[in-house]
Amino acid sequence: MTIERITTNARMSKIVKHNGTAYLCGQVAKDRNGDIRTQTIGMLEKVEELLESIGSGRDKILSATIYLADMADFKEMNEVWDNWIPEGEAPARACVQAQMASPELKVEISVVAAA
Repeated sequence: MTIERITTNARMSKIVKHNGTAYLCGQVAKDRNGDIRTQTIGMLEKVEELLESIGSGRDKILSATIYLADMADFKEMNEVWDNWIPEGEAPARACVQAQMASPELKVEISVVAAA
């Protein structure tokens, strides 16, 4: 059994690969002070960068769990998501309201993808 941990520190790895599957740590926006659209775009850019770094891509996402600080942002977040995910390639997905680790964060995502 081979497990590959990428960019690992004492607390976590950015990516863990096992058996052709990649597990990404939670990703948040590059700009933590932006509105929900800005934060969602920045968050998804980081996901795409991580996936591309291992030869995967957004069309290979198997599942995504999205955490929103406020469900009032659900519609706007989905507008960004729907334009980002390739047509016909939507993963299994859940979206829940959650208290964020930092008060300025509006959205976070956890992704599992084929690698």
